[in-house]
Amino acid sequence: MGIDLSLIWFVIIVFATLMYIVMDGFDLGIGILFPAIQDPLERDIMVNSVAPVWDGNETWLVLGGAGLFGAFPLAYAVIADALAIPLTLMLIGLIFRGVAFEFRFKATPAHKSFWDRSFFAGSLLATFTQGIVVGAVINGFPVSERTFSGGALDWLTPFNLFCGIGLVVAYAMLGSTWLVMKSVGNLQYTMRTAARTLLLALLLAIAVISIWTPLAHSDIALRWFSLPNLWFFAPVPLLVVILSLCLWRMLQQPHYHMLPFILTLGLIFLGFSGLGISIWPNIIPPDISLWQAAAPAQSQGFMLVGALLIIPLILVYTSWSYYVFRGKIHPGEGYH
Repeated sequence: MGIDLSLIWFVIIVFATLMYIVMDGFDLGIGILFPAIQDPLERDIMVNSVAPVWDGNETWLVLGGAGLFGAFPLAYAVIADALAIPLTLMLIGLIFRGVAFEFRFKATPAHKSFWDRSFFAGSLLATFTQGIVVGAVINGFPVSERTFSGGALDWLTPFNLFCGIGLVVAYAMLGSTWLVMKSVGNLQYTMRTAARTLLLALLLAIAVISIWTPLAHSDIALRWFSLPNLWFFAPVPLLVVILSLCLWRMLQQPHYHMLPFILTLGLIFLGFSGLGISIWPNIIPPDISLWQAAAPAQSQGFMLVGALLIIPLILVYTSWSYYVFRGKIHPGEGYH
């Protein structure tokens, strides 16, 4: 039996996507939370908490996109065509957020508020469009003769827009618990309070999407509730409830700093696993499997050599940067 390169590349792309959601999610969430904090010093602390690592977080987005392009060119072509508008808006949001991130530290006090608003707007736009992309992938794409056969605005549906809102809440939740871990004093107290409200909103969003998805897609309902998939899916709702109860309790206890963020990561992972169960084994739902969309084995094998070299390096420098910049951020410390 030969090595299934398509499956290996699918795992790599899923891993890169999950790493991006986890690592860029909390710094996008910090941007989304900016309007909740009016004190300029506290806003500086929020930004300084991610300043050393935020650029590297987006490495995973590049890796996932490049892997999809090389290993599954059909999937890349269909998704890029079907979601050209939201993907373009996402890139605009990420660029604008990055420019605002740098300029707000160099701007005069008269212009700093503009860049703060830009930081919020870029973070919100990038997150909302990423959620639309997630919803569109769940909905699937019409494909005819290996090309996207739908319209340019097929992504503009109530379900996709709600997924966008849901991801905004999820990233804000990540950002708030990150700041619980990294800040002290009044900012930490504010973020604990915000995280409890966001947790309730996130659970509501998860519940709505979990009900809406099988009702709208009979094939996904069959995949969820047929054996053996049911055995893999059944623990997910229970784990969501358990993690949420633990997270709620820890947000009320001032001596828990790191665990709320870790539990929030667990909730995000469970939501991501639900997405995987919903579309497996298709990479272009509802009909095209990852093997049908795969590049030739020679191409996948050639790329895999480079991936196996670069991924450990990314993990090492990412781990090292988070280790070096561990600990609390205090007023006057950080990026200048």
